[in-house]
Amino acid sequence: MNPEKSGNLVGSPAFGLWVLLAVFWGLAPPGQAAADTLETLVMPGPVIEGHAKLEQDCAKCHQAFSKEAQSELCLDCHKDVARDVRDSKGFHGRLAGIKERQCRDCHGEHKGRRADVVQLDRELFDHNRTDFQLKGGHAKADCADCHKPGKKFREASSQCIDCHRKNDPHQGHLGEKCGDCHEESTWKKQAFDHDKTDFPLRGQHRQTLCQSCHPGERYKDTPKECYACHRMNDVHAGQLGQKCQDCHTSDRWKKPDFDHNRDTRFKLEGGHRAVECEGCHKKDPKVEKLQTRCYACHREDDTHKGRFGEKCESCHTAANWKKAVFNHDKDTKYPLRGAHKPVKCEACHKDPLYAEKLKTECIACHKETDPHKGQEGERCEQCHSEEGWKSKVSFMHDLTKFPLIGLHAIVPCEECHLTPRFQDADISCNACHKKDDVHKGSLGIACEQCHNPNGWRMWLFDHDRQTEFPLEGAHEDLACRSCHKQSVADSKDIQLSKECFSCHEKDDVHKSNFGRNCGRCHVPSSFRESRRQKGR
Repeated sequence: MNPEKSGNLVGSPAFGLWVLLAVFWGLAPPGQAAADTLETLVMPGPVIEGHAKLEQDCAKCHQAFSKEAQSELCLDCHKDVARDVRDSKGFHGRLAGIKERQCRDCHGEHKGRRADVVQLDRELFDHNRTDFQLKGGHAKADCADCHKPGKKFREASSQCIDCHRKNDPHQGHLGEKCGDCHEESTWKKQAFDHDKTDFPLRGQHRQTLCQSCHPGERYKDTPKECYACHRMNDVHAGQLGQKCQDCHTSDRWKKPDFDHNRDTRFKLEGGHRAVECEGCHKKDPKVEKLQTRCYACHREDDTHKGRFGEKCESCHTAANWKKAVFNHDKDTKYPLRGAHKPVKCEACHKDPLYAEKLKTECIACHKETDPHKGQEGERCEQCHSEEGWKSKVSFMHDLTKFPLIGLHAIVPCEECHLTPRFQDADISCNACHKKDDVHKGSLGIACEQCHNPNGWRMWLFDHDRQTEFPLEGAHEDLACRSCHKQSVADSKDIQLSKECFSCHEKDDVHKSNFGRNCGRCHVPSSFRESRRQKGR
């Protein structure tokens, strides 16, 4: 070729292509190797890390002059995907028009080692287009819960046990087909139909937890008899046998279905209706035959200890054991009135009822509890009534040796009578008023000589008339304690000396030089005034 005629051929694209081909043909060996070398050199970029080992062998993924054959080469390596496409399963098998589409439409190549050719968007990915649709509780699960790091997504197991083995409370005893009993909505919701077994669940058994009957995940040879499971719940402790179904149903364990009035000759009336079965049946009722007399069952409950005989029905009824129907007012000669009504029978009837004859006098029953210790005699009714021992006491104190007059009439009994032994009370004033004695005993203990019951401060004592020492002059205004300073035990001891010197020794300015008879010179009006001065 003449360069001058062909123009600038050296700088044209054709020239470069010819040079490149010359190099290929000159360096490459003859045959297919030359073709591979050419394809390698024209490769648009490095492949992904997973295909790196195939990068030098283009024929593994490409077929010359046939782009449609490329997908077949992909599927030759990715056999799992090929199987899905062939069987219309999995994600790839469910893609619309997958058999007409090419792999390169979604998965590009030659974009570098770190390129993501999968382009999976976890947020937008529709898991329902796979073989395992996310339903119920699975819809809330995180991808990482099932798809472990380093594993392909298709390698995640679709078997319940593979993910829930650690949650299997049966520890494998029921096999690995969890779906036979459980639902996807929630693990705890079971779909197992127990009624299809030889032990249909009725009544409260429907609410019973599996492990209550199948402890330790034991399902084979589980007993069906009530007593096998409810032995621990048997409140009768085996006394009524082991055929629970004779009285109980699976609907209500605590309320028996047994009708005592219909199925026995002893109707349960009144208080008997509330009695527990074992209250009467100490042994199996089919073995033991009980007596129907009251005393046969209530001997131990007899608070009378046999004193009233064994005919309980004479006083008691089945309606209320503690409430007797015996009418003491009508059936005896001693009506019970007032405080006698609530008194228990045995309080009076201490001996066998049909052998004793009780007295009806108060003292017959109350002698031992007489607080007066016999001081007031035996006719209690003179002061007390049946309304109550302390109620409406009619005792007249004015008929005693100490009539209640003045302020004494309103004083509570307990102020003077410290004990019910009333006659032991001291009737002297000083016995009660010793602490009120402002004289501190200096005027003796005969308070009544000056005071009267109308008031402690209302007193009257005539010293001129009642003593041998008239109070004259300055003596008239003197307080009693001015002369009476010493405490005396008896009124006789309050007599003081009438001599002036006995009181005025300290006032004697003469120092006894004129003797002790002060009255010779001094007068009672004033110690400083003498008779001589008064005579003037």
